[in-house]
Amino acid sequence: MVMTSPLKAEKRTTLGKGKSRALRREGKTPAIIYGDAKNPIAIAIDTRSINNELRKPGFLTRLYDLQLEEETVRVLPQDVAVHPVNDNAEHIDFLRVNENTKVTIEIPVSFINEENSPGIKRGGILNVTRYSIEVICPVANIPEKFDFDLTNLEIGDSIHFSNTQIDESVTPTITDRDFTIASIVAPSILTIDESETEETEGEEEDSEVETEETAEDQKEEKAEDKKEDS
Repeated sequence: MVMTSPLKAEKRTTLGKGKSRALRREGKTPAIIYGDAKNPIAIAIDTRSINNELRKPGFLTRLYDLQLEEETVRVLPQDVAVHPVNDNAEHIDFLRVNENTKVTIEIPVSFINEENSPGIKRGGILNVTRYSIEVICPVANIPEKFDFDLTNLEIGDSIHFSNTQIDESVTPTITDRDFTIASIVAPSILTIDESETEETEGEEEDSEVETEETAEDQKEEKAEDKKEDS
């Protein structure tokens, strides 16, 4: 299940764009905590610390215990505003959660044992349809990822959601079908593209040769005309 990480924060007593800009100049990132039927809390987090967390995989699926003065608040990141140039966090929304909180969340997929797939060994390509799966689950049971085993899969085989192991408390938002996650396809598309490219290059070379030959013929004709005139 998803891990829980500690993170230090401090309460903000002043709000507004000007105050937020001043915080960022001090090396702090403004944020807010909301949810759980309680009043929102404006906070600030050390920018270096939060940027380190953002660089780790799965930031939006990781629970945090925010150490806020003498209080610890368990939260789940909901939204991150990032600076368009330096990629630093500009503002973060945290959802306050408890053991009974259910969330709708995107969980990444992972493929394992690719080396044990006969189809891939024979040149097949893993064609991924979904890189993440939206599920509803308690925050205590948020999966870190969904693993899909490629062992014994041949070209033409498909991988569906039912091919992964999930806790019974985790439910996909798509419930009307066993949807496809990926399939192993033959590399025919690549072969066609390569052959078309080779044919195009060959046509271009032939065209260049014909152009050069035509130019030489024209030069010879002009030279012969000049001899006859003289």
